Amino acid sequence: MKSIQVFVLILVLSGSAVLAQTPDEALVKKAKAIHERVITLDTHDDIDVSNFTASVNYSQRLNTQVNLPKMEEGGLDVSWLIVYTAQGDLTPDGYAKAYANADAKFNAIHRLCKEIAPDKIELALTSADVRRIVKSGKKVAMIGVENGFPIGTDIKRVKEFYDRGARYMSLAHNGHSQLADSNTGERDNVWLHNGLSPLGREVIAEMNKWGIMVDLSHPSKAANIEAIKLSKAPVIASHSSARALNDVSRNLDDEQLELIKANKGVVQAVAFKSYVNTKKNDAYSAKVNEVVKDVAKAEGFTVLERAAMRDLSAEERQAYFKKYAEITAKAKPRIEKEVNPVAPPVNVADFVDHIDYLVKKIGIDHVGISSDFDGGGGIEGWNDASETFNVTLELVKRGYTEAQIGKLWSGNLLRVLDEVQAVAKKIQAGKL
Repeated sequence: MKSIQVFVLILVLSGSAVLAQTPDEALVKKAKAIHERVITLDTHDDIDVSNFTASVNYSQRLNTQVNLPKMEEGGLDVSWLIVYTAQGDLTPDGYAKAYANADAKFNAIHRLCKEIAPDKIELALTSADVRRIVKSGKKVAMIGVENGFPIGTDIKRVKEFYDRGARYMSLAHNGHSQLADSNTGERDNVWLHNGLSPLGREVIAEMNKWGIMVDLSHPSKAANIEAIKLSKAPVIASHSSARALNDVSRNLDDEQLELIKANKGVVQAVAFKSYVNTKKNDAYSAKVNEVVKDVAKAEGFTVLERAAMRDLSAEERQAYFKKYAEITAKAKPRIEKEVNPVAPPVNVADFVDHIDYLVKKIGIDHVGISSDFDGGGGIEGWNDASETFNVTLELVKRGYTEAQIGKLWSGNLLRVLDEVQAVAKKIQAGKL
């Protein structure tokens, strides 16, 4: 059961206690009831395999944005745990390292569900699994693959990843892969394939055959358009927002949105500060950095630029980030007092502006929700899984019905998964 506090107001009139609710409290109560009933599903949560051990794991309230206690606190039912691989060299050695990374992350997720906390979380492979597991009272894990780089040149790995639980995969991340160009090509207009590679086209067909959703978050626009045209099943964008509201290459422009609608796919708006509102986030970050550096100076600590961090050893980097976390914690009161009033952070309302835009542009049946937690995501009000209810509350404030909120949180994504798996069965049977 989800546990969300309901606020009430006690009025003392004529010496007797009378229970009453303000309009805001009534809204919270309504939102809480909806949040309890719908299945809440976040399509993108990154992982670190060091948090999937016997001594350190998601059954504990770690500093990670997602873990089981925080999912319980915020009423998040389903977490898509991500097998992410950074783009490396397109060489046999590069492919081998990428596969080893993916293998470790698949194993970590299975270890969580089978060995670490099988009484608390279970891996789902279908929408029916999701509903069954949620009904049982346990949390749900699902698996997405971010960057098809670990496939290397072995097409059989698509089926292997499916067998290991992967239910969506993107063909590139930041940097061109052997399968597709990345959105990052917009920086210098240098492309490797001008869309998909021949192997990438084969991978799309193989994903269709086995029932893995094609994910359009991160590949280039040309690659995405080609993927949509090639796919025999609906596609998704697992964590992308509206480019019309914030012009960054990781967001989807209206042309891509319309194509996804025609394809009957779904776009999962992402709560990533710089994708939601770059200008607002830059202003906030600049002010925060000033305060942090001031606090650091008083503590005799030097805040390093990214380039300087790369020169640190693993031990030095770990010590640096530990101290940096202490500094930022000390700076928090000043940030709240000095920064927030003049340069407020990107918040839940800004995020839901993207949901509003997408719903108006392509319809309520083609929009969903994602966070990119533990991968850079998080906004004021939804900065970890424990604050998930705040998204539902904002949707209720804007007049979304329970049925619509259910579609946004999970219904649309699970509908696409069903359709992708139905197409796969037809292909396997030779009927498509």
